[in-house]
Amino acid sequence: MGTNYYSIPKVEDLEKKRQKLIEEIQSMDISNAGLCEDDWRIHEDGWDRLSPWDEFTNGNSIHLGKRSGGWKFCWNFNDNKYYSNKEELLEFIRSRRVVDEYGEELQPDEFIQMALEWNKDDGMVADEEYMMKNHSWMPDPSSYADREIDGLRVSTSTEFS
Repeated sequence: MGTNYYSIPKVEDLEKKRQKLIEEIQSMDISNAGLCEDDWRIHEDGWDRLSPWDEFTNGNSIHLGKRSGGWKFCWNFNDNKYYSNKEELLEFIRSRRVVDEYGEELQPDEFIQMALEWNKDDGMVADEEYMMKNHSWMPDPSSYADREIDGLRVSTSTEFS
């Protein structure tokens, strides 16, 4: 059992997104049956079509990582979508707010200190040796091993809790 942590936008950034959402909704042509049938997906995003609500919620909650007893803090680099090294990670965290899975908000620097100190000297790591020893039944256990980036334990998966 552990605790997951997330990065969420600052209130002023959410307010800007809310104003954009309101403007988008007010400008919708509600007589357009095709748009209604398509759930108001009026924006192109590569291959995806997004509704104003999709745009409002997109990127609001970014999983930062997990703290678990006996383990070093495990960071989620989200396939390098928001940051790819320790410096960028810390800058990203400080630019937003941090909340745990129970809805409790932490100050960014308080979270950073906790995460960097969590079992840093004696915490377990799911490195290649650990994965080969404890998950030998898997087809390629080493491919699931944690990576180390700038001294941080980083999960190879983006979906973990």
